[in-house]
Amino acid sequence: MTEVWVTGLGFITSIGSDKRKVKDSLLHLKHGISSPAMLQVPESPVKVAGTIKEFELDSSDPEDWSFPAQYTVPRTLLRSFSPHVLYAWCALQQAIEEAHLDQADLENTDTGLYTSSGGSMRSIHKHFEKMDRMGVMACNPLAIVASISGTLTFNLAAGLGIRGSSMGLVSACASSGHALGTALDEIRLGRQKRMLVVGAEDCNFESIVPFCGMRALSLETNPNLASRPFDINRNGFVGTGGAVAMVLEEKQVAEKRGVSPYAKFIGWGQGSDGHNVAISHPEGRGLAYSMQCALKDANLSAGDIEYLNAHAPSTPIGDASEMKAIKTVFPQPQRLKLSSTKALTGHGLSLSSIMEAAFCCLALKYGFLPGSANVQNPDPELGHLNLLRETEHSQVSKIMSNSSGFGGANVSLIFEKC
Repeated sequence: MTEVWVTGLGFITSIGSDKRKVKDSLLHLKHGISSPAMLQVPESPVKVAGTIKEFELDSSDPEDWSFPAQYTVPRTLLRSFSPHVLYAWCALQQAIEEAHLDQADLENTDTGLYTSSGGSMRSIHKHFEKMDRMGVMACNPLAIVASISGTLTFNLAAGLGIRGSSMGLVSACASSGHALGTALDEIRLGRQKRMLVVGAEDCNFESIVPFCGMRALSLETNPNLASRPFDINRNGFVGTGGAVAMVLEEKQVAEKRGVSPYAKFIGWGQGSDGHNVAISHPEGRGLAYSMQCALKDANLSAGDIEYLNAHAPSTPIGDASEMKAIKTVFPQPQRLKLSSTKALTGHGLSLSSIMEAAFCCLALKYGFLPGSANVQNPDPELGHLNLLRETEHSQVSKIMSNSSGFGGANVSLIFEKC
């Protein structure tokens, strides 16, 4: 099949808003979790979140927002943005610059765009609130395209001049993994030569606190302990937002521009639990099948994978299910090393899969494996699995990244060193 390279990355995350800061955070296990003022109110049982620095997006009017000066957004575009669309715009600017793409490359019909987000709960709430108070005709004419789950695709495809395939994929926390896998297939099938992929979520009260109702969030008040995947005392995930973008290209197309790739994207798989709307299958059957499909797609055996970035959101049930799934696919002690970077970032929902895939590409490019922070008492159920407690300076060849979402949606992605 056509060899597909990752040629550009862009980051707006709790652990950094550029590649240098993100890499430093992964190397030194510096988390981005804090106690933001928005959560220090009686209405919020949860007190910590993975916050986005350098962006002040509290106003309901985008023209009042404050963000780093290096990013410019035409006013006509900004008016239909919600916070996560701005994050995505900025992350894409980084990725496009890294891949050395110009406007002609973006507007070429050989370039497509796939996005993932859950939409903007804050924007939807405020629009309905205004409609109820002042009537339908008082609503912002751009309210719909600024807020619903397709808002990333609407705004970014129009703003970048995308003429190839474009769509948004929504499968909760597996969304951007589905976007990446589907984009890979678009290139391998010859439908596109280049795909921009971005996942993004708001990072505000409305995007985080509702998960308290599911009893899914950690109520820990210490940011240093709140997110601790695979620890026996884990008690829920920590919410975060932001955006991560990746540029995928045919090898031959990228070589013509002299671009140095981060990694090869060599396979993916997906599988469903068929079990529960919100709870992972107790044996992790959908995720196990997803990993097996990814290995088959990449023409690999389990022994070929040297590092696995786990979904592991730090929930009692989710982590337990994944441990069983991994032991099903990797049944014997072997060279596989394992960690969850959600200990540093928090859980980015639709964003999480592409964020962690991008971390894997950094690891392959720069020769390190990120550790699993905050683990004081490893879960005995890990068994023979080798959990990295510290970042390791080690060059590996093949990495897998897992993601799981509501309804038992699971995605596994495999990347290889170039």
